[in-house]
Amino acid sequence: MIRVLLADDQAMVRGALATVLGLETDIEVVAQVGSGDEVLRLAKETAPDVALLDVQMPGKDGLEAAAELNRALPSCRIIICTTFGRPGYLARAMTAGAAGFVVKDAPPEQLVDAVRRVHSGLRVVDPALAAESLATGASPLTGREHDVLIAAKDGSTVADIARVLHLSDGTVRNHLSAAMGKTGARTRAEAVRLAENRGWL
Repeated sequence: MIRVLLADDQAMVRGALATVLGLETDIEVVAQVGSGDEVLRLAKETAPDVALLDVQMPGKDGLEAAAELNRALPSCRIIICTTFGRPGYLARAMTAGAAGFVVKDAPPEQLVDAVRRVHSGLRVVDPALAAESLATGASPLTGREHDVLIAAKDGSTVADIARVLHLSDGTVRNHLSAAMGKTGARTRAEAVRLAENRGWL
């Protein structure tokens, strides 16, 4: 029996995934959680073979939860299952230790097949997303440029970002300028939007 943990902040989606997987005679859903913060605790309690994690959740996102789970319970295989098939997410998921990456609009039988294949030691990646990820390439943002864009998401001023990140105003402006250049954006709000759409944030 393949023991599965499901993490998705949308109860209806989580319930539908549990129902689809529960119809299989060799798969048992042993835990369901609605936030990334709960993943590791429940995984330690229920010892799943496979964890199916959404990317965008409250608390820790699915990629952070995947990295934490991979460090603490390396025997648990991880599949990222998301609505947002962004190329940058794929690279970040693999870095976090995920063995699979599937999109939620895939047919149910593909999801079931992914769980079985990942459990058997294989990697499973949505082929269209893999091709797009290769074409787009890895994120060109440095760590600091990434942090500055994250801090700019809510429309914070340069001074606010500088205070939060313990940087000078000039350094923040330099990082924002570099990030805008790398994303091809005209404004920092556009840089944030483009970087998010590519899965770099």
